[in-house]
Amino acid sequence: MILGLTLAIVLGTMVGAILYGRRSTQTASVTEWAIGGRRFGMAIFWFLNAGEIYTTFAVLGISGFAWAFGAPAYLALTSVSLAATIGYWLMPRIWDAGRRRNLLTQADFFADHYDSRWLGVVVALAGIAALVVYAQIQIVALSLIVRLTIGENLPPLAAALIAAGIMLAFVFTAGLRSAAFAAGIKDVLMVLVVIGLCTTVAAKVGAHSLLDIFRLAEDAFPGIGRFPGRQPGAGLSSVWLMTSALNVALGTWILPHMFQLCFAADSAETIRRNAIWQPLYSLSYLFIITLGFAALLAGTRPPGGDSNAVLLTFVTDAYPAWATGLFAGTACLLALVPGSVLLLTAGTIFARNVVLPLRPGISDAGILRLSRVAMIAAAGAAVYLAVGGSRSLVEIGLSAYAAIGMLAPGVFLAFLWPRANATGVMAGIVAGYVALLLPAADRFWSALLPEWDHGLVAMAVNAAVAVLVFTLLPARTDARISQGKLTDAADPA
Repeated sequence: MILGLTLAIVLGTMVGAILYGRRSTQTASVTEWAIGGRRFGMAIFWFLNAGEIYTTFAVLGISGFAWAFGAPAYLALTSVSLAATIGYWLMPRIWDAGRRRNLLTQADFFADHYDSRWLGVVVALAGIAALVVYAQIQIVALSLIVRLTIGENLPPLAAALIAAGIMLAFVFTAGLRSAAFAAGIKDVLMVLVVIGLCTTVAAKVGAHSLLDIFRLAEDAFPGIGRFPGRQPGAGLSSVWLMTSALNVALGTWILPHMFQLCFAADSAETIRRNAIWQPLYSLSYLFIITLGFAALLAGTRPPGGDSNAVLLTFVTDAYPAWATGLFAGTACLLALVPGSVLLLTAGTIFARNVVLPLRPGISDAGILRLSRVAMIAAAGAAVYLAVGGSRSLVEIGLSAYAAIGMLAPGVFLAFLWPRANATGVMAGIVAGYVALLLPAADRFWSALLPEWDHGLVAMAVNAAVAVLVFTLLPARTDARISQGKLTDAADPA
């Protein structure tokens, strides 16, 4: 029954998504495939953007983090609202730049704004690396569900390959529109599943209500609901929460696939309305954290102690097969929608911003074919990371945000300071990656700023170096996107 329900949900959604995407596609072009022809209205943009919030990172990752650490899982409650606040200001400006300059990718934005093809290539490679790390989250989660439905005897590599294959099939033909259709199905199902679990979970663990679950968890594990949580030695203090939440919020809209989602909107107003109401999704994290605490009270022991599998194991142990199948099928969509968008974006960037500058004569159809091939290569790299790693989904996610945060100063300063130039942005990126990846730097930050998120520290180093170089070099006279232009085009006033 578990396998049957999972297949019914996944295959039914895939068929509907592909048919919808192909029927809505007017021409076989990169613009149509990668950003849906720039025609996504409020409803479809809402679900697609929400699909990047309500993922396996949110459901499986945060519930497992609550099970393992307790209070540090509150990170999810803060980062979504902060990100929406930043997105309200930033994303209409990016949308306006994309519409006026016919941009399709994040690397297009850097190359165009800073009038530097080489910077576009550097940003493309950095973006692809971050996307592959982020896609690893979805591969790991979907692999867990595949093994749950097919059997624990299935080798991890085989499960990861199956997961990657499903993701590729999802958008290979119809592109972003397929993911947009599936995002709507996924969100509706997930809300229903979370409501169903939360209305019944108290009885499963001997509690009287959802609030009583927190009381019982605090009685059984003193301090679990306060910082630093269940494992004080992990360094997950309130300082870690604040710096990590800020780093995630600043990096959310810098992820390359978020640029393509932004370019897909039909208007700046669509983006603003979405940003106003999107923080409501953060309320659902309270229930997801509650489920993690309930799993702890139930004595859930996932295979191998894998915190990513806690909620799956708890539902399998405590609920009937039909409920497990419904949850597993919905969880598959949580991985499929964002995972497929990540792979699509990586393929588009590679073809358009790495290969095209070297071979400018490639036709639009050739770029589309190359994007699909590159998408397969990105999936292979994500599978390699998924099979070789054992970290929690939250830890992987924070690593991806730290990596992509090295591009954040170049985006924000593009709209804040006309003196921003390619040389300064590149100097900042190099300094930021040194501060983030060098082992000696890691030890230095740990001693100087204990419990701070190192991604945020590296981003600050990046921005400081970039500003210094901007100040030393002559002001630009050919800025493609000035603060004044965008005030008229993107601000509500």
